[in-house]
Amino acid sequence: MDQIVEKGLLYDYYGKLLTKRQQQIYEDAVSNDLSLSELADAYEISRQGVHDLLKRCDKTLAEYEEKLGCIKRDREIIKIADRLKNEAKTLSPSEISGMADEILRCMKEEA
Repeated sequence: MDQIVEKGLLYDYYGKLLTKRQQQIYEDAVSNDLSLSELADAYEISRQGVHDLLKRCDKTLAEYEEKLGCIKRDREIIKIADRLKNEAKTLSPSEISGMADEILRCMKEEA
């Protein structure tokens, strides 16, 4: 997956767990595509400080996903739901029920 899309997705899921300042800078970097120099000027810190903060945020967000697995869980649920939608006309009621059980199991495993 594209690195920018992945960063945006991680931020969408876990960004509220960052500090307000981290949220502002990370959002400007990822969503608004500001450069290190632009961020350094805007937040009155060094380019190295911005770089370090962004790396820490990337690491923190990835650790949240590793521990909580919300993105992984949601991707699995979407995959099963898509399969269910595409195959619904050819499935028996018991197969549909089984797929619904898979979705529920995914939701319970990570909750």
